[in-house]
Order: sequence, then C-alpha cells, then structure tokens
Amino acid sequence: AKLSHLDSEVRMWVFEEMVDGKKLSDIINEENENVKYLPGIKLPKNVVAVPDIADACRDANVLIFVLPHQFLGALCSQIQGQVASDCIGISLIKGVHFDDSGIVLISELIKADMGGMDVSVLMGANLANEVAEGAFSESTIGYTNQDNGRLLHSIFNDKSFKVNSVADIPGVEVCGALKNVVALGAGFVDGMGLGDNSKAAIIRIGLMEMKKFTQHFFPGARDSTFFESCGVADLIVTCYGGRNRRCAEAFIRAAGTKTFEDVEQ
Repeated sequence: AKLSHLDSEVRMWVFEEMVDGKKLSDIINEENENVKYLPGIKLPKNVVAVPDIADACRDANVLIFVLPHQFLGALCSQIQGQVASDCIGISLIKGVHFDDSGIVLISELIKADMGGMDVSVLMGANLANEVAEGAFSESTIGYTNQDNGRLLHSIFNDKSFKVNSVADIPGVEVCGALKNVVALGAGFVDGMGLGDNSKAAIIRIGLMEMKKFTQHFFPGARDSTFFESCGVADLIVTCYGGRNRRCAEAFIRAAGTKTFEDVEQ
C-alpha cells in the first residue's frame, strides 16, 4: 500500500457482463483493464474486480459508492451485514433524491440504508477519462466527522489528484448535482451559436442560482464551498466538457428531429 495504514488490495464490485464471450470481471483481473467502460486505461494490479457484492464488501473499513442511486437500496441491504463494525462510506454519486418531505441527500440515503454509517462525499472537476489518464485535477471532500475526513483525504489525495476537505456535506454534494442543470443551459447556448459571452453569463448566473438553491434548503452550507473544486471548477468543466452540455447542444442542433433520449444514446 502507498500508506502503511491502508490495505494494498482494493476490491471493486463489478456488475457481471459478458464481453466477447468472457466475463467482464475476468477480463479486468487478467488484463487490468475495463475494456467496456474505460477502454485503453490500465488499472493498477491491486484493483481486483469482484462480481459478488457481499464478497467485495466483506470486512471493509471504507466503502466508496459510485453507482446510479436508484440501485442503492437493494445493494445496501446486501452489504450492511458484511462490512467491519467501524466501516465508513464516501459517495461520489452526483444527484439528489426527493420524497414526501422534500429534498434528500444521497449521502443521507446511504447512511439510513447502512444503519447509521458515517458517509462523506467527494465532488469536483473530475472528468473521468482525464483522471484515469493521470492528468492533474482537484476535488473536494465534504465530511462531518473530522477524523474520518482525514482518513479519506489520505486515501484520495495524490500529486495528480489534489483534494481539499471541508466540513460541509450539503454544500459539496448539492453542487455536484446542480452543475449538471446549468450545463444543460450552456449546451443550449452552444447549440444556438450564441457565443462565449452568453455562455459565460449562463455560468455566472448558474453559480449564483446554485448557491441560492443550496442555502435555501441547507442553510448551513458555506459560501466558501462554492469556490472549491466541487463548486465553480466543476461547473466550468461541465459547461465546457461534460456529457450534459454535449447532449444539450446536440438536441438543439437536431432541430426537433430527435428527442433528448435519442441524443443521450
């Protein structure tokens, strides 16, 4: 392990699929590459693909959640009895949930489904391919428990992946969801050919709206969080290089010949 307090093996749950007649988990473990979802990128040999969710999480001290949030409930019920008693979690899931009481953070859903586990969040200007290629980027951890925040910082922080930690889970997490809404506006501007000045206005107004929305529903969210990587930096990169921006631009350029669902394919 890079650090003495960390285990050298990283187990990664993989939803089993067949790729060219072979199990995806076998391909990852034999070739150190996720040929379907991250082709061309070699994974470290200590990353082990495990197709059984219970086996992947057994006796784990730290769980990293990176999956569509609609699957959380079913998976957490299989995980809860398998992890170590001191296990903590961190969510990289971008989005929020709504129920009869209003807006609910994904980290709160995980915490509830995992029997009260402490759950932090990580969000930032982190386009996956660039991170995988080792290009420098920054990110933000939002935490409640300071000791857990320090542990998670030691896990993620690296010379090519600079992490700053803040005691503001709602601010960090909601930024990660709302920037995608603003990116749609940026894509519409690009599709209509309105230019960079208009796009800059969308980004500025969007950041102000993100702040207003977040602090309305979560009054404890800090002003400074919006100037972290999870805020303005993630907003900028998503409005220029993100998938939501590209889909919105393609939708406008299709001029009614395609639905938004079509351009997302």
